[in-house]
Amino acid sequence: MSTEDGPRSAPAYPTNGLDDTVHQRHRLGILTIAAESERVEVVYLREALELTAGNLSRHLTVLEDAGLIQVEKGYHGRRPRTWIRITREGRRALLAEINALRALLTRHTALDPGADPA
Repeated sequence: MSTEDGPRSAPAYPTNGLDDTVHQRHRLGILTIAAESERVEVVYLREALELTAGNLSRHLTVLEDAGLIQVEKGYHGRRPRTWIRITREGRRALLAEINALRALLTRHTALDPGADPA
C-alpha cells in the first residue's frame, strides 16, 4: 500500500494471527473440547468429531508434538484408555486463535454493517 507521501506499511491483517496447527478444523475441535474439561477420553473425541481412529491419532500427534496437548494412557478397570488434556501453551494458542477469528469477524462486519455476525 502506498500514499502520495510514499510507501506506508499496511496494518497486520487478522488472518496473520491464525496458527495453521490450531486452525485446522479437527484440531480446533480437539482443543476446544479439551479446554472445556480437565481431560477428555479419545473415544469421545473420535465420536464427537466424527473421525476415524487413524485420522484422530494423526491430529493428536500434531498437537502433542506442538506442545498443545498431553496424552495420558491408563486403564479404567481392565480396559485400556487414552485421555488428552490441553496444556497451558494449548490454552494460549486456542485463545490467540479465537482472538484472531474475532478480529477478522469484527473487520468483516465493519465493511458490511448490515451483516449478521452470527
